[in-house]
Amino acid sequence: MNKRILVVLGHPDNDSFCRAIADSYIDGAKAAGNEVQLISVGDLAFDPVLHKGYTAIQELEPDLVAGQAAITWAQHIVFVYPIWWGAMPALLKGFIDRVFLPGFAFKYREGSLRAIAPTSHKQMQ
Repeated sequence: MNKRILVVLGHPDNDSFCRAIADSYIDGAKAAGNEVQLISVGDLAFDPVLHKGYTAIQELEPDLVAGQAAITWAQHIVFVYPIWWGAMPALLKGFIDRVFLPGFAFKYREGSLRAIAPTSHKQMQ
């Protein structure tokens, strides 16, 4: 069964070894008959800082809206990134913080410790 695969390249440099790994994965996935999209986080125009956490709306830039659409489209997501100082690059962390929002990627449940928080990003508007 063919899948819709999203590859998220988390290295900010498109001439990196990580890009070569992502390209190799994409070539193999396409050869196997899968549909593949690539998000190269280093090419996106967005503020990677979630300035107020989830307590206030920070409008999504068009590249992040497109990122959410690609994530929704995907049946399988592959992240390719280096480990720098024991973690992913800050730009990738910023992408995740800004895209995987309440109401899109998760919901707060009534009775949980965060029940006072809105249950969706749209409700915060």
